[in-house]
Amino acid sequence: MTASPRNIILLSADALRADHLSCYGYHRETSPVLDELAEESIRFTNAYSASSHTREAIPALLTGEYPDVAVDDGYHLATDTVASTLSKAGYATAGFHSNPFVSRAYGFDEGFDHFDDDLHLGQNKLVALAQRALDKLRNRHYARAPEINERSLTWVDSLDDDQPFFLWNHYMDTHGPYEPPGEYATVYTDQEISDRDAQSLYQRAIDDPDSISDDERQLLIDLYDAEIRYNDEHLRAFFDGLRERGLLEKSLVIVTADHGDAFGEHGYYEHPRYLHEEITRVPLLVRPPSGRGEIVETPASTLDINATVKSLVGTDGNGHLLNGLGSDRRVFSQARGENGDSHLRRYALWTREEWCFCERDTGTGDVRFTEETSRSLRSELEAHIEQRVRFEDGNKSETVDEVDEEIERRLSALGYKE
Repeated sequence: MTASPRNIILLSADALRADHLSCYGYHRETSPVLDELAEESIRFTNAYSASSHTREAIPALLTGEYPDVAVDDGYHLATDTVASTLSKAGYATAGFHSNPFVSRAYGFDEGFDHFDDDLHLGQNKLVALAQRALDKLRNRHYARAPEINERSLTWVDSLDDDQPFFLWNHYMDTHGPYEPPGEYATVYTDQEISDRDAQSLYQRAIDDPDSISDDERQLLIDLYDAEIRYNDEHLRAFFDGLRERGLLEKSLVIVTADHGDAFGEHGYYEHPRYLHEEITRVPLLVRPPSGRGEIVETPASTLDINATVKSLVGTDGNGHLLNGLGSDRRVFSQARGENGDSHLRRYALWTREEWCFCERDTGTGDVRFTEETSRSLRSELEAHIEQRVRFEDGNKSETVDEVDEEIERRLSALGYKE
């Protein structure tokens, strides 16, 4: 049994797929810092997100519940998060990120003593207006890793020395449009591209994937990998900050992602609401205070993070990333359709050797399995679907999704809106 850490630090990266990290076997050295961390962490080689897009993946990550429990029909937070659990256990809690979909506008500040979503919601209106004007001028649509690091470490420094804390940093650098800054722009390509052209290429890949040439696809990958390398280097700065404060050896550090990103493997780019491996398989590194180099091939879920934390603080938790998950394990992912597919629910089941995909029409109740998936797993996935359907039928809601002007602008810049 691993001794309970004093602090718990959760680091997540947006749209970071596992197979583009060198510690997961990628052909480029995109993640030297995470490679070092992996050497002294439990590295889960088959970790899957509970969903494939932020609006369902982050709520599941923070709550340990499937998306249909974690959020309501308007994607507002609908249950307690890990921050709520730890706050009740006496931890100081803080979150730092800049993804509009999990801002305080959707209730995600619940349970956090300090919550910085970078959107200035509820703050001084004159300051907010001035910040928005500056953001537009410098083409800024999220807080870069150095800003997240500075804000979070400043908060850590504000705490009493004996105060245990929970810190969640969510980094947006690996999310499109891929615009690696400075020298990182040409780490993996000799082609120089302006931020405006990078944004245009990314949006076209989403809107018209068939128009993307092989060279353009490779450029998108080159820029994405460069963003990973950039983010990785700034994780070094964050870890150095923890070491300087004597906190790394007192903390449980968990590194993961909300989902991955696609590059045309199944005819689409970015991370629409499908469940293929490229957008659901995520990195998962768990470093206890003393360090522990171990590789675990048993399938893990981002839902296991919350369960692990609950176990550490003495509340209920059915899975424990530090103490083993069992060998014959199944994990599930799910996603609601959107726009013309809003009547669909997609599901996936993952084992160590096999996988199974299907989608359910909420209007007709019909379930359709994709041809290439495992037949032996179909009955298990059908049983899971029946459970989710029973829950959905008993928990209908009619929440109206009202979005702040600043959130609209950020979402558009991130490729979520036309």
